[in-house]
Amino acid sequence: MFNPTPLNLPPYPFKISRKDDVVFIFDELRKKHLVLTPEEWVRQHFIQDLITNKKFPKTLIQIEGGLVLNQLQKRSDILVYNTAGEKLMLIECKAPKVKITASVFEQASRYNSIHQAKWIVLTNGLQHVYAKMDFDKGSFVFTPDMPDYLNL
Repeated sequence: MFNPTPLNLPPYPFKISRKDDVVFIFDELRKKHLVLTPEEWVRQHFIQDLITNKKFPKTLIQIEGGLVLNQLQKRSDILVYNTAGEKLMLIECKAPKVKITASVFEQASRYNSIHQAKWIVLTNGLQHVYAKMDFDKGSFVFTPDMPDYLNL
């Protein structure tokens, strides 16, 4: 029986299915069923929160975008763009049991050295960390929340 971890995000009516012993969740952005891992549970909730509560347009959200870092192929969990195609937000999702630590922030910062998004967001579904980048000063500021799409 599928028993997901309750998250610090609103519940959403996801389409959950099962085939044999594998549980799937329907990703409405990619229009396909994905194996439901703890990290995917967090990612799908956070995406729905972006769309429903923060008013992010679905068409400007990219999931699992590729990047090359130190000659290695990596992927970022979620990238959000503006209508001009500029990267606004890099979101790194972890499973609920993974603590949001300095090393997780360093990983996202390395990815953002390529993407140059204005915001870095880390979430394990229980804890959310928001950092606004200041590329002119080479620094960032942690904030208690992130703005909705229209206020980015």
